[in-house]
Amino acid sequence: MRMPDLLATRLGRLTAFFFLYVTEGIPLGFAATAVATQLRRQDVGPAEIGAFVGSFYLPWAFKWAFGPFIDVFTSERLGKRRGWILGTQIMLIVTLLACTGLDLPAQLGLLTGVLLIHNSFGAMQDVAIDALAVSTLHEDERGLANGVMFGGAAIGTAVGGSGVLFLMPAIGLTGGFVFVAACIAAVTVFIVLPLQEPAAPAAGRRAAGLAAAAREMRQFSMEAFRSFLGTRGAFAGLGFALLPAGAVSLGLALQSNLAVEIGMSDDSVAWLALWTNVVSAACMVVGGALSDRFGRRRTLFVYLALMSLPVLWLMGVLIEHQWIMPASQSGAAKRAAPVALVSALWIATLTYSAAQGLMYGTRAAIFMDVTNPAVAATQFTAYMAMMNLAIAYSATWQGIAIEALGYPKTLLIDAVTGLLCLALLPFIKPSAAPQGDGGGARRARALALLLALGCLGWLPYRAGMIGSGAAAPIFETLFTLIFVSAAVFLAAGAAVLGDSARSLGRAGLALAPLLLAMYARRWWPQAGVLYYAVPALAAMLLLAQARLPWGVLRPDPLSA
Repeated sequence: MRMPDLLATRLGRLTAFFFLYVTEGIPLGFAATAVATQLRRQDVGPAEIGAFVGSFYLPWAFKWAFGPFIDVFTSERLGKRRGWILGTQIMLIVTLLACTGLDLPAQLGLLTGVLLIHNSFGAMQDVAIDALAVSTLHEDERGLANGVMFGGAAIGTAVGGSGVLFLMPAIGLTGGFVFVAACIAAVTVFIVLPLQEPAAPAAGRRAAGLAAAAREMRQFSMEAFRSFLGTRGAFAGLGFALLPAGAVSLGLALQSNLAVEIGMSDDSVAWLALWTNVVSAACMVVGGALSDRFGRRRTLFVYLALMSLPVLWLMGVLIEHQWIMPASQSGAAKRAAPVALVSALWIATLTYSAAQGLMYGTRAAIFMDVTNPAVAATQFTAYMAMMNLAIAYSATWQGIAIEALGYPKTLLIDAVTGLLCLALLPFIKPSAAPQGDGGGARRARALALLLALGCLGWLPYRAGMIGSGAAAPIFETLFTLIFVSAAVFLAAGAAVLGDSARSLGRAGLALAPLLLAMYARRWWPQAGVLYYAVPALAAMLLLAQARLPWGVLRPDPLSA
């Protein structure tokens, strides 16, 4: 029996993207809820759990690096995006099954490494799904569709988190890996395999051969570079995505840590996670639909502001009951929490999930509005990746802050910093000039200067002149972002500058791989002098590029 073409109808598109996002949420819920809960019960500290959850999101923070390859290297037989989705889902299943023989918490480091590989494939899958969504969703259904998609991710999170916790007495943590892999396999068989992606127009197909691919990559890099810097809305989106989207603490490991400490059983944690995700999923659909009707920026402003309220309220309840520092889970030191505190966590978490749900789909839709469809897998994915970086560094700093400052102060900092993104929200709107608004050159110079300062800041940090202490993981993540961003800027900028600054462009193109190689400092610290020389050279090149006119980014008035 021939399966229906899900992408041909509005309902079919919503159904397909819902289930595709379910497969993205299942592993995240499994790690952040089921695994994190079991680690806390075994007295693993909040800082270590926060680092684990943060590292789980880290590959998603750099998933935009896959965008150009997914946009350029395609298969007409399997489908331009469908081929990537199919291949990555198979690898997701393989890597999950590879975790079944690990012993926790003794092999937590090895588990983290395998899950990093797993999430690299998950990030590739997400890039392909988002690119397919940008190219197939109609403009008047993007808000609703993004709400449905993130609602699917929330349901997947519930399945991977609550579902596994409910099944834990019968299948154990090892069986949880098998269960999650089986859920992904079901979506692969019943949704991805019968998916019928429209063939690309003949004029848009890639010519065969590596030389042709290299030419397309160069042309593509130029188009992507212009897309990010060409309009104020697209450029403002970069800063907006790098900031936490509202308060995030009650959606991360802080909530599951606290739930374990105040005496909630696995079943109680599972029910809380289940209702949290159900409420969030429903509100994602509602929030997206409201944004289509009343405007994205207006509704998103309200949603983001609402997210801080339950966080501040829970902070007050914790202070009232003097539950300040994390409690030990072993021996006589274990504290008994009052019933009122357990009820407060339920109320705060459910209220927060409603506000977060309203925000999720609307935030994604506003990024779609400023994305150039020609480079969808790169530009839109870059926004999504930066949002995941914000989650990664938030989970990391909150784990550190809980042990150093306690729960109430951590919640206060989270509630305040979550509102910073509101300052950029008014600037994120589509431009009336698709070829650019004339400010691209100015933005290129500003970004080059910012990245140069970031590379220079690495030098005193590496020399030990900036004491980071327990916050070292946050600093390392920040500098990794700077190095990767600088490498992309130099490589893509070389293509854009062309003959106007050939020497600087060639030098930047040669230095870009060395900047990417800075990530190896975690495993190869012996190359000490290179870890100073490469950022220093990059800073010099970026400062030189910050002085260029970047006339190639100014729109041609004859093309308007």
